[in-house]
Amino acid sequence: MKLKIVLRRGLAGKDKAKKEAVRSLGLKKVGETVILEKNPMVCGNLEKVKHLVCVEELS
Repeated sequence: MKLKIVLRRGLAGKDKAKKEAVRSLGLKKVGETVILEKNPMVCGNLEKVKHLVCVEELS
């Protein structure tokens, strides 16, 4: 299963762990979209930054 992930909020003022989690998902700028396979690494990083991103499941 694939996930469509969109960065909705900026990273200014966020701690280093959240910035690294967003970066590891391949996101840099607000509004940027990536499509990734669902796996434990992606799910763990999404859990850390769920308030900054929008996630949609693709079939």
